[in-house]
Amino acid sequence: MTALRFAAIGIDHRHIYGMAANMIAAGAEFAGWWTEGHPGTEAGFVERFADVPRADSVQALLDDPSINLILLSGIPRDRAEMAIRAMQAGKDVLTDKPGCTTMDQLDAIKATVAETGRIWSIDFSERFEVPAVTRAAELVAEGAIGRVIQTLGIGPHRLNRDTRPDWFFDREAYGGIITDIASHQIDQFLYFTGSTDAEITLANVANYANPNDPGLQDFAELALRSDQGHGYIRVDWYTPDALPTWGDGRLTILGTEGYIELRKYVDVGSEGTDHLILVNGDRCEKIDASGADLPFFSRFVADLRDRTETAMTQAHAFKVCELALRAQAMAEANP
Repeated sequence: MTALRFAAIGIDHRHIYGMAANMIAAGAEFAGWWTEGHPGTEAGFVERFADVPRADSVQALLDDPSINLILLSGIPRDRAEMAIRAMQAGKDVLTDKPGCTTMDQLDAIKATVAETGRIWSIDFSERFEVPAVTRAAELVAEGAIGRVIQTLGIGPHRLNRDTRPDWFFDREAYGGIITDIASHQIDQFLYFTGSTDAEITLANVANYANPNDPGLQDFAELALRSDQGHGYIRVDWYTPDALPTWGDGRLTILGTEGYIELRKYVDVGSEGTDHLILVNGDRCEKIDASGADLPFFSRFVADLRDRTETAMTQAHAFKVCELALRAQAMAEANP
């Protein structure tokens, strides 16, 4: 492979900003983009990537033999179909989460990966774009807290109602709150416990604060258990306006010899982001982890070149989606 060139198809979610910027930082060239219409994210996107041309069509990007990778951040229900088109056109894919919204879509993606040999990956930004998670992974690998036996992940989000498009309130469009948001925490559970599969032991979704939007699920919780450990997850759309960021996302990693708590985006009363608390037999301290690296993107570029799986295995991406879809279905079957 010569220098990696990528294009973006669909910019309906702001995660595309970080996806594209991190690929550029990893040495890839942003060749072009296309999106349906003019979503509210477009102005911010163009401001950040003013020199990148908008293509005349999706097909123009898929037909360009110099483009190796397609980034996807369109409406969630549309991402699977576009990923399949891209892989059939000989492109690898990095999609925003959720990578798919139904089990049929996931099965079709698996079949296309098997047929084409292309890479289909997901940017789990709450792990891959958070320096504190990198530092936590290093500490776990060093044995700082012993064997990890549980993760406790919370993902509160601000609703920002006035900026949300219609599809945001359409259950079929976004796939449900577990499929969408909680995929981050499922990814982290599997990663930190070293699990390749899990049983879902609890799953609930609800709409408590937005009765005039019946398609919106504003709260969810789930629990998982594997042969390696346990996990509990809570996600919601309740972040109060006074918080200086979109959500007080946290992750607690419990080990047999200590624990790590990440206060990823804010720690009320303290400055900055990426606060890491480490407690074990010898240390009880708060660490500024904001300077840690974000290795996913450089590893992903190497994987595209070498056809390896150093950034994230294909099986892991599939399993996160499967578990999220199964938990979503369980929650909706038992309201």
